Amino acid sequence: MKLNGIHHVAIICSNYKTSKKFYTNILGLKIINETYRKDRKSYKLDLAVGDKYQIELFSFPKAPKRPSYPEARGLRHLAFEIDSIEQAIRELADKNVAVEPVRVDEITGKKFTFFSDPDDLPIELYER
Repeated sequence: MKLNGIHHVAIICSNYKTSKKFYTNILGLKIINETYRKDRKSYKLDLAVGDKYQIELFSFPKAPKRPSYPEARGLRHLAFEIDSIEQAIRELADKNVAVEPVRVDEITGKKFTFFSDPDDLPIELYER
């Protein structure tokens, strides 16, 4: 088997309207498709990350909460590559998004930082 790449990352949110606004208005992701699945009482929002990747944002009634700390089992965090960490931090600050202090990857020497989505999913910005 040969894996060609990552097709999408799926995220289940607690408040669809809030998360949709965060991923589209704050992070600037483009909507590919939005579907309401009546039988599941659930939305599925397909978002473009650049020209190649996607995030699927789901809403499910009564979805259980889970730990989101980066060291918890399961998905550790979602990371986006960016050109300028300083520019990204300024843009997030203008939108009232709190960002952790910038760190430097001891292996690559690249700058990175973390912030959280509306459900406290850790999101990393990693400078190119």
